[in-house]
Amino acid sequence: MTTGYFSSVEDVAERLAATGYLASPAVATTVFLADRLGKPLLVEGPAGVGKTQLAKAVAEVAGARLVRLQCYEGVDESRALYEWNHAKQLLRITAGRDETWDETRTDIFSEEFLLPRPLLTAIRSAEPTVLLVDEMDKADIEVEGLLLEVLSDFQISVPELGTITATRRPFVVLTSNAGRELSEALRRRCLFLHIGFPEEELERRIVSSKVPGLGAALTASVVRVVGALRAMDLRKAPSVAETVDWARTLLALGADALDETVVRDSLGVILKHQDDIQKAAAKLDLDAV
Repeated sequence: MTTGYFSSVEDVAERLAATGYLASPAVATTVFLADRLGKPLLVEGPAGVGKTQLAKAVAEVAGARLVRLQCYEGVDESRALYEWNHAKQLLRITAGRDETWDETRTDIFSEEFLLPRPLLTAIRSAEPTVLLVDEMDKADIEVEGLLLEVLSDFQISVPELGTITATRRPFVVLTSNAGRELSEALRRRCLFLHIGFPEEELERRIVSSKVPGLGAALTASVVRVVGALRAMDLRKAPSVAETVDWARTLLALGADALDETVVRDSLGVILKHQDDIQKAAAKLDLDAV
């Protein structure tokens, strides 16, 4: 079962670019294959390189609804799949005191009392849907078990209602910052895509598209300096999102060139730890980049 959103790799690249997402050939190819084969897409890479934005861009160009499960430590079945509306069930039980338990039970475990969470919402959707399972590596290993049934057969078992199977398969994107190793069982069900920091030419294009008023020369300088910072042994290397933020900052400051004063005063936009800022201030040689 394919989703059929894209006709070719070139179609992926062109339509994503129209949303402002400039995809490398590897990204465009993998998105096309995930669409054509109907396979979930596991996207790994450092924070801020566009993993989440890729899912949003696919949803936008496909005219699809974006359903997002944000993972975190402690997320469980009730947050991922579904839960019952206990307050409403209690009211129904109170109102039906003269009924037998069998009559009441049949009623309170019906659709009216079901609260679908992201996975069930995406499975039951009859409209085009992109399911984003964001930062999968932050969830406990048990949550991966919940996903296996969904990603294997695109169905969810609700004991009181039976098995709910997708009539229209969602386009599934799982993202991971590689904070922990995901299981092989989960990886087997997915196509894999690693998004790292972009090459210099692509990052210049990204900055130019997001901050068109900056100017080509200053854009090139920004990208080169960020590349030099990433080459240092920092606690957190600047992301693409932070490169764009820095470009916007320089535009707001009215800077027409990168000099030591401008860089020193704005390093906090791209570096988020004081020891990184101190290291960059000591080691960064603007004349060499």
